[in-house]
Amino acid sequence: MQNWSIYTVIGVGLISLTLLVLGANYAVKKLIGIANYFNLSSTFMGMTVLSVATSLPEITSHFTASANILHGSLDFQTGSAIVLGANIGSDVVQQTLIMGIVVLLAGTIYFRRYFLWKSMIPMIGTTIMCLILGWDGIYSRVDGAILFGSFLAYTWYLYVDERKHYKEEDNQLQSEEVANGAPTNGREVLRDAVITTGMLAIIIACATIVLSSTEIIVERTGVGGSLIGVVTLGLASALPELTTALAGLRHKEAGISLGTLVGSNITNPLLAIGGGALISTYAVPRPLITWDLPWETLTGILLWVILWFNNGKLGKKSAFYLIAIYFIYIICRSLFFNIDF
Repeated sequence: MQNWSIYTVIGVGLISLTLLVLGANYAVKKLIGIANYFNLSSTFMGMTVLSVATSLPEITSHFTASANILHGSLDFQTGSAIVLGANIGSDVVQQTLIMGIVVLLAGTIYFRRYFLWKSMIPMIGTTIMCLILGWDGIYSRVDGAILFGSFLAYTWYLYVDERKHYKEEDNQLQSEEVANGAPTNGREVLRDAVITTGMLAIIIACATIVLSSTEIIVERTGVGGSLIGVVTLGLASALPELTTALAGLRHKEAGISLGTLVGSNITNPLLAIGGGALISTYAVPRPLITWDLPWETLTGILLWVILWFNNGKLGKKSAFYLIAIYFIYIICRSLFFNIDF
């Protein structure tokens, strides 16, 4: 790819990114069916299975980048900037732009106060944890272990809580498309697991191409890798969350929509950044510490405060605020925080 024109590199990167998102969406459908087979509620599926499944672009990009950094085929600083920018950018997109779009289409969304404490406080805490651990300019393997370990502990807490409050009516698939393809026996579960594994292989291959393309673009244009990650890859990586959240609304399953959007903002930093840092460590670009993570933290706190004082209600007025916040974030990021190191 080094000898290709910049336009060819961009074209190949966009095609690979499209295949990555489509592959992730298909894997999501299979994973929903598998989770349903094992009697997991829609909210739990949104917070865990779907949040992991829809975060596959970020997760595979991180693990692929970390492997390439160790191998020496991807520059340490550039690779770190790209995947960290895409990860944090995806989180900000979900908290602001996507949440705003979902609320506009739904008219009004209600969050239970229990959900605000159980899910949104950990989401804000996760962002603060990433900010503190990355303050020294690097995510070490110890930092990765802390993040990854926190993900395992939180998932276990959700599972215990799920078993404690589980109701049979919570386990009904609302999407006819997913329900028709859901497994009904162990053999079909194995079949879907094999298909999902194959899709993951395709996703990883596409992630490798996207990373290589982005690295070349960074080298030739001088644009910061984290800025490209935040503005383009972050937005594209959030598409599975958007489509899943909209599907949840379409089938009157708010638990799926809310659980996926909030759960992904916990999964992305803890599992993707934590797992990637365990493999190779990361160099943390200064804009992530001085702008992206503080902005994400303040946005999460603002969203929580609005919901708390509105008794869990998020209406169209708040949706416009969230969308405006996203564009302010992107404009300021592009103008004032476009150099990584």
